[in-house]
Amino acid sequence: MLLEEEIKQSKFKSEFQKLAVNIFFTHGWLISKHAKTLKKFGITTSQYNILRILRGQHPNTAPISLLKERMLDKMSDASRLVERLRTKGLLSRKICIEDRRRVNVLISKKGLDLLAKLDEYDKESESYLSKISKSEAKELNTLLDKMRG
Repeated sequence: MLLEEEIKQSKFKSEFQKLAVNIFFTHGWLISKHAKTLKKFGITTSQYNILRILRGQHPNTAPISLLKERMLDKMSDASRLVERLRTKGLLSRKICIEDRRRVNVLISKKGLDLLAKLDEYDKESESYLSKISKSEAKELNTLLDKMRG
């Protein structure tokens, strides 16, 4: 559906303004779709992001500073997210012996198992993007990288 129809706005100051609004709107649309899937498993998109980062680090631990650096949503409180995931048994945290201010985090078997289940939903997630071709997706990725670069 056209952006103008979705947000009930027919005019924009420029194509660049429309692009910015379209990116914001599409981001919200994707997050909403993804959050519905994650809700079935009792986690949020930010918690999912933390678990995916930790899976990439596994079997090594990761300091919370690395999680903050690599998170998609830079406004999220990584320490709070880690604590919520710890109480669910999806990860463990350990104080660093050399620097007691540093906390290292390790994904648990339960966390890895949850991600394995969520991996099965990747096809569902990709279906949200099925209206564009693989080459269009590649081009869009290139354009978004260029925009940020």
